[in-house]
Amino acid sequence: VQLVESGGGLVQPGGSLRLSCAASGFTFSSYDMGWARQFPGKGLEWVSGIYDDGTTYYVDSVKGRFTISRDNAKNTVYLQMNSLKPEDTAAYYCATVLHGTRWPNAKLRYWGQGTQVTVSS
Repeated sequence: VQLVESGGGLVQPGGSLRLSCAASGFTFSSYDMGWARQFPGKGLEWVSGIYDDGTTYYVDSVKGRFTISRDNAKNTVYLQMNSLKPEDTAAYYCATVLHGTRWPNAKLRYWGQGTQVTVSS
């Protein structure tokens, strides 16, 4: 299993970024996929998830600002982040979850190396 994130960077408050995660090594279309983030000195927290049927989950703090999507033909999951705030600054990780677990309590199975998002003026 390989998950490779891209698209992070430095952006001003109110700006946008789109994260991408290229997946390989498993049947992507059959897996629920998610994005988690880690603040300095803290554990991972789920940001968003998308089930294999396309149903989505968002943590309250990003609802209305972030959009998760997937392209099964490209084995890629995306996270469009709009109206970014300084408190969104974190390392963002793409992840698969254990079958049968559901957000917000989904259990991580595999995750990528992460991509840093910094929101600052």
